Amino acid sequence: MTGVTALKESRHISALAHVPKRPASHAPLPTTPMSAARYRDYPAEVLARAKRIRLACFDVDGTLTDGRLYLDDRGGEAKAFHVQDGQGLALLRRSGIAIALVTARGGNVAERRGAELGAEVFTAVTDKRGCVESLCQRLEITADAVAFIGDDLADLHALDAAGLSVAPADAHPWIAARVHWQTQSRGGEGAARELCDLLLIAQGKVDALLAKGREP
Repeated sequence: MTGVTALKESRHISALAHVPKRPASHAPLPTTPMSAARYRDYPAEVLARAKRIRLACFDVDGTLTDGRLYLDDRGGEAKAFHVQDGQGLALLRRSGIAIALVTARGGNVAERRGAELGAEVFTAVTDKRGCVESLCQRLEITADAVAFIGDDLADLHALDAAGLSVAPADAHPWIAARVHWQTQSRGGEGAARELCDLLLIAQGKVDALLAKGREP
C-alpha cells in the first residue's frame, strides 16, 4: 500500500466514524409517559388556559394552509392542507374537544376539509368573534373554554376574546404580539397540530390515545 493510498483509506475510515447510525426500526417505546415528558415544555399560564378548553377554533388560510391560493382561469380554487394537522384535529374530537373551522373566505374547499375531519365549518365570516360567541352559546360554554388560532387581522377580535389565543410562527407581527402562545411551526406546516398537542397534553389525554393507537 502506497502512502497516498494509506492516507485515502485513513480519511475514508475517519469519515465513516462520524456518520450517524440509523435508529433501529423496532426501537423500544419510551417508558416516560408522553404527557409527563412534554408537560414541562410549556409555560405554566399556557397550560392552565389549555386545561379549560372545550372548543378549538381554527382559521383556515394562513393557519391550516400556508396562505397561498391557487386560482385557475375557470374560477376554481385549490389549497393544500397538512395531514398531521388533520390528525391533530381528529384527535381533539375523539377526546371530547369540539372543533370548528372559521374562515373569512367563501368556497367549498374549507367545507370539504371540515367534513373530512368532522368539524363544524363557517365560511365567508365577516365577524369571527361573533361567530365563535354564537357557537359558545349553543355549546353552553364561556369564552374561557375556547382556543382560537389565527394569523392576521381578520382573526384579531376572536383571538382577543379567546381563553387561549394562538398564532402560527409566521403570523403577522401585529397578531403575534397579542396572543398567549405562538407555535414553532408555520401555518400549513404543523402549527395547528402543535395547538392540538398542547391541549391533549395539558388535559392528560395523550397516554390514552397512544395506548389505543398501539392496539391491534
